[in-house]
This record gives sequence, structure tokens and C-alpha cells, in this order.
Amino acid sequence: MRIRHLLPFRAGSAVMLLLLSLCSLNLAQAQRPDRRVPDRPAAQLQIAPSTPTVVPAARESELYCAGYIEYAPSPNYLEVVGGEEEQEQRTYAQGDFIFINAGARQGVKLGNEYVAVRPRGQFKSSLSKKSGFLGVYTQEAGRLRVVEVKDTVSVALVTNTCDLILNGDLLRAVYPRVSPPEQSAGEINRFADPSGKQTGRIVLARDAREMPSKNQIVYIDLGTEDSVKAGDRLTVYRPAGRGNITRFKDEEVTPAANAGFESEIYRGGKFSNKAQRVKDPNGTGIYGPTVTSPDVFRRRPAVPRKIVGEMVILSVQRRTATAVITRVAQEIHTGDFVEVQ
Repeated sequence: MRIRHLLPFRAGSAVMLLLLSLCSLNLAQAQRPDRRVPDRPAAQLQIAPSTPTVVPAARESELYCAGYIEYAPSPNYLEVVGGEEEQEQRTYAQGDFIFINAGARQGVKLGNEYVAVRPRGQFKSSLSKKSGFLGVYTQEAGRLRVVEVKDTVSVALVTNTCDLILNGDLLRAVYPRVSPPEQSAGEINRFADPSGKQTGRIVLARDAREMPSKNQIVYIDLGTEDSVKAGDRLTVYRPAGRGNITRFKDEEVTPAANAGFESEIYRGGKFSNKAQRVKDPNGTGIYGPTVTSPDVFRRRPAVPRKIVGEMVILSVQRRTATAVITRVAQEIHTGDFVEVQ
């Protein structure tokens, strides 16, 4: 009987102790100082400005593999004269060790970097208005770094290749190349008026392409003598009606009328649905001379030129410049005109 009386008391005591603990905890939290950072007025909030990402117009492969048409190349004696595995190798690519015909006596130092170039000969083009040669077309085959220097010869590691490096390729010092920023996105204004600035033509494209496209290298007949510089942007265009790969003999779709347009039974009519109008419908009838497309083209006012793309100049020589195509509206051809924007 005594135990039965104690059980309710002990249970009630436990409940009371739990309630006292909760009250003490709430009191302690209420007395604790508030360490939250007070809200600042909106005018005091500092928002870090976002830095726009600059996208280059040309990748590294375009910058260091573009090549150029150099008007008067300077003398150069540095040359690739072999390689570590030359007993079975005549071409060299990234990761190969090659030999240079110069060493400590000629001033070559450990860590020197060179670009392998391959002059291909004097170049001139019937597309250009400039008379004579435009310069020596020179390919850039790759880059290398000197890793061992002997007395009269050096060993270099090929660090990057644009094309296979060959024995006999010449070497030039590497200089830093910076790409202009890419043009703003958006559609090309295909009917923009001329800027009135220097105009030239695409006279050649890298790898002998005749229809280059975006991110590909072309050479134009504008140079320092025409006051253009690296970073200049150009519009690529051609006169309206130009640009077909093949030429058609017949200008029109079908003649105006002949004996075969209607059947002999039903007589549907002697009129072709796709022929031009006759010049004198009241006089000569359906068999008279028709208005042709060349007639229309000759008497029309000047129409907008056809804008097919844009490009930016990467490097400039005396009579030419190397450029990369940045935007296209349709296919571009060698021979297309360019105009400084």
C-alpha cells in the first residue's frame, strides 16, 4: 500500500522537474545577447560588379598556326637538321626531339623558344588590284623549346604542332600573340551600307581552301601600306548576283511560247507559267521578244551588295594581312571583297 501511494508522487515530481528545466533554458536564451548582424539600409549594401568574360576571336591554333605572306623576308640560318629518331623518321610532331644547326657559339640558350616556318615561294593573285608579287607565302608548322645546348648544335622538344615539321624548316623566335576580342553576338546586317574605308579582297585561304568558314584563316591584299592594323574588323561582301560555283548557259527558266505548251485536243493555252512577260503584248503577241533578267539588271538602280561575313585582322605585313573569319551569313569564297568597318 505504501508503494502505491509513492508512485503518483514520484511521477508528478518528474513532471515538475522537467517543466522547471524548460523554463530555465528559455530564460537563459532570453538573457543571452543577440549577436545577429543588424539589417543595413539598402543604400549601404555593396554589390560587387560582375566582370564581363572576354572571349577571344581566335584560338591559340589560329594565332600561332596562321601563317602569313611576307613581302621581304629577312635572312634566316636557323634550321631543323634532324631528330632523335631520324633513322626511321623524317617528320616530327609534338613530343619529338629535333636537332638545330646552332648552339652556344651562335648564342642559343637553354629554354629558347622558336616557331618552325616553311616559306613556299612568291605569291601573286589575279584577284588583287595590286601589281606584282604580294610576298612570300610562309606556313607556320609548330613551336619548339631548346632543352639541350651543345657547342654548335642544340636539341629542342616540339611543344606544339600545326602541321608536321620537316627537315629544312626554318626557325624564328616566338613572340607573344594576343587575340582581339570576339565581336558581339547577333545577326549580321546583311544590307549594311558601305563604310567608305579601305577595301581589298581575299586572295588566299590556309590549306588551299576555296570556301573558308568561321574560325578559319584567310589572307587579304591589305597591309601596312594601306594603313590597316591588327585588330581591325572587316566586312566580307560581294556584288549582288555573284558567287555561283557553276555558271548556267540559259538565263531564264523557259521561253515565252512555242507549239508545245498546249495539247492538240484540249487546247489549254500557249502560255508558259514560268516565262517573262513579252515586251510589246499589244503588238507582237505571245511570240514576241520577252523581257529577260539581264535586261532588268542593266536598267535597275544600284542594289545592296551581298554581305556574307565578318573577319578580324590578326597580323599585318607590308602588302597583306592575315585574318580570321569571325561570323558568316553564308559561304565565303576566295575572291570575295573585304572592307574595313
